[in-house]
Amino acid sequence: MCGRFALSSTDDALARLFQAALANALPPLPNYNICPTTQIHVVFREGDQRRLAPMRWGFVPTWYKSPLDGPLLHNARAEGLAEKPAFREACRQRRCLIPADGFYEWHRPEGREKQPWYIRPAVEGPMVFAGIWQDWHQDGMRFASCAMVTTEAAGKMAEIHHRIPVILQPGDWAKWLGEEGHGAARLMRPAPDDTLRFHKVGKAVNSNRATGPELIEKIEEIET
Repeated sequence: MCGRFALSSTDDALARLFQAALANALPPLPNYNICPTTQIHVVFREGDQRRLAPMRWGFVPTWYKSPLDGPLLHNARAEGLAEKPAFREACRQRRCLIPADGFYEWHRPEGREKQPWYIRPAVEGPMVFAGIWQDWHQDGMRFASCAMVTTEAAGKMAEIHHRIPVILQPGDWAKWLGEEGHGAARLMRPAPDDTLRFHKVGKAVNSNRATGPELIEKIEEIET
């Protein structure tokens, strides 16, 4: 699973990158400790145009009476995504892109406390996660929510955590958004080791009140 990530780009830079129209009320950036249930930057398709808009990170199915009516669904497993009642319609009709600089995972060495790691792209540029989204409304309350799609980890990532977000390359964005016909299911695979870098970070990231760039400072790096 993925429970925290970082994003430091400006709204305008993200809009240019994704060729998307900017919505209002986007959450402030930079934020190096983005947590579930908060508003995040999401790119989705609306008619013939891409939009960059805020969504709650934590998918709320249509039958929930309130956002807290059931378990927090901030991640959606790729395995069975098309069959799970909460996600099956969204995975066919409402796929989205979630931009990031990198994300955190926690590894527990035998007999020791959990150690946070920061995972980032091997080359400069954004890390873009596959997501799905839902428009939820009840009793006059309405908002959009999303979940990050995850898959089984492989290689060095699997030594840190058994799950990894589905990371999309620029050439995959249009297909995931449904702009290039079928085939999005084939994109739900782990990223190769040579596209990622991994390093330990301090435990300050454990607090959701910490948001500064010091959170991603390297303690130790694994060669890849």
